[in-house]
Amino acid sequence: MLNVIDISMLLIILYTVLVLFLYILIACTVGTIKKNWGTMDIFYGPAYFLVAFTSLFFTYTETGMVSIRQIIVTILVLLWALRLANYVHIRNKGKPEDRRYALMRERWKEKGMNLFLRSFAKIYLFQGLVIFIVVFPTLWINSNENPQISSLLDFAGITLWVGLIIWVIGFYFESVGDCQLYKFLKNPNRTKKVMDEGLWKYTQHPNYFGEVTMWWGIFIIALAIPWGFITIFGPVYITFQIINVSGVKLLNKIHEGDDEFAEYRKRTSTFIPWFPKKNKK
Repeated sequence: MLNVIDISMLLIILYTVLVLFLYILIACTVGTIKKNWGTMDIFYGPAYFLVAFTSLFFTYTETGMVSIRQIIVTILVLLWALRLANYVHIRNKGKPEDRRYALMRERWKEKGMNLFLRSFAKIYLFQGLVIFIVVFPTLWINSNENPQISSLLDFAGITLWVGLIIWVIGFYFESVGDCQLYKFLKNPNRTKKVMDEGLWKYTQHPNYFGEVTMWWGIFIIALAIPWGFITIFGPVYITFQIINVSGVKLLNKIHEGDDEFAEYRKRTSTFIPWFPKKNKK
């Protein structure tokens, strides 16, 4: 039978899910009015911080206190969300709606479907589910009672600073990798098609590696929370999604038949950063 603490925790999670649902509904409304479902890309990053902040807020309302662990992970998610929102804004500024969304709209319109309901279920609600899954370790930390850190060498302390270090490494790879790629693509005088300098010299996907690493860092922080290990499905999902679905695999398929990219793949680590292979004479 659930005790009072368990019920409080479940209520905090439920309230947070309701807030996220309303946020996704607003995003869908804005995208429908603007006739651009790509607006979800702008709403996507801040949604993670909304979940983190909302769960922290309801926890404080319920208990009257928050822990340093909860504050730290909420700040980490805020930094991640701000960076992503800024990057997406710069990348999409002045560009038309993603062609994939435009084709969906045309196809559904021809079939006489309700565009708002269809897009909400197929695009926005799905993204909301992804957000919930990936950010769940943070939600679990913020909605649970956190252990006190008596020493940096006890389990609570070790998981905090190790997870934090891992997250910082991931943030560095993602932010610097994206910045290097953006400057490369914007350079009108570049003489090659493939970015193979900076962090891209050591991994074909430094930004994706950084993304995955950050969420594993937060999972490490969550391990000190009771039953925190069950939140592993969050980083596992984002790792699988990036490597096998929407990230690494998709880009490799796009560059099929490109000899320059094929040579780059031969000498460069696919995902985990490592020194490039020397070309055999």
